[in-house]
Amino acid sequence: MWRVARSAAASLRQSQRRLSTAIPGPCIVHKRGADILHDPWFNKDTGFPLTERDRLGLRGLLPPRVISFEHQYARFMESYQSLEKNTQGQHDNFVSLAKWRILNRLHDRNETLYYRVLIDNIKNFAPIIYTPTVGLVCQNYSGLFRRPRGMYFSAKDKGEMMSMIYNWPAQEVDMIVLTDGSRILGLGDLGVQGIGIPIGKLDMYVAAAGINPQRVYPILHPPPFFLWVHVHES
Repeated sequence: MWRVARSAAASLRQSQRRLSTAIPGPCIVHKRGADILHDPWFNKDTGFPLTERDRLGLRGLLPPRVISFEHQYARFMESYQSLEKNTQGQHDNFVSLAKWRILNRLHDRNETLYYRVLIDNIKNFAPIIYTPTVGLVCQNYSGLFRRPRGMYFSAKDKGEMMSMIYNWPAQEVDMIVLTDGSRILGLGDLGVQGIGIPIGKLDMYVAAAGINPQRVYPILHPPPFFLWVHVHES
């Protein structure tokens, strides 16, 4: 899978349409305090220096010690390697889901660190965030769900879908992956649990092709597909 992702990355670079693959510059953060810590786009855990903690209202909401990004990275990899060691001899499905959980917890907490981990270890982590593990994740998604991710359209939203699009937090989107939840990897119709497919696929595009993770859009939409998207050419 990681080879396929690398090939996709090369194809994307040759595309005529300019995607936002450049590292974004500094942005103005309107959130303060605990709201920042609960937002994986901005949260740096204990990596916030004291000056930022004062400006953003974080002093006292985190342990006082500042831990560098590199140290956090090393800690996560140590935890992951410890998991591998402790699950030796366990059933393959159990091990795969355990690895997915530890990565997903990081994704829910600190997206910057999560994607750095994926980029540096794409060969090892591609089978965890996408196939074959994503099939297990979709089958067990109701028990694995911890934090909403993606956009969900349903028959109950008839007449409201255009307005729903504006609920998405990003102002601009470069890449959409959409599923109707049916025929997921030959597993049958998994319904809303199929959202794991667009989430995992977009993570692959971010890690292997350099797409800005704040400009991707995973969608679950029942058939038929009538989703209008305006494409702005640079």
